[in-house]
Amino acid sequence: MAGQRLGDLEAAIMDRMWSRGRAANVREVLEDLQEERTIAYTTVMTVMDNLHKKGWLRRERVGRAYVYEAVASREGYTAKLMREALATSNNQAAALVHFLSDLSPDEREALQVALKVVRPQDAG
Repeated sequence: MAGQRLGDLEAAIMDRMWSRGRAANVREVLEDLQEERTIAYTTVMTVMDNLHKKGWLRRERVGRAYVYEAVASREGYTAKLMREALATSNNQAAALVHFLSDLSPDEREALQVALKVVRPQDAG
């Protein structure tokens, strides 16, 4: 999963998987996607197989079909994207200052809660 951003259809499928919070087969994901777009079963099957090969989905054979489940959480994916974006900066401290100065009040509150959960490591 390292260094692999999701494409548009991959992201749409992962969004369905994360929203479900449980395993699903291709047909279930297809039906969810068809509420918003016209898409073929084989397309969804191929993309879910690719997501499995990339390590985003695990699968188990049930009868003649596979049932898929997300390997990582949506929050884990978001954190990975944030780390990748930060890594592109030559001055990470300045990038963080810009990021923090643009936070909304709700985002600031979420950050304060997160900092209470994850304490800095003792220096020694």
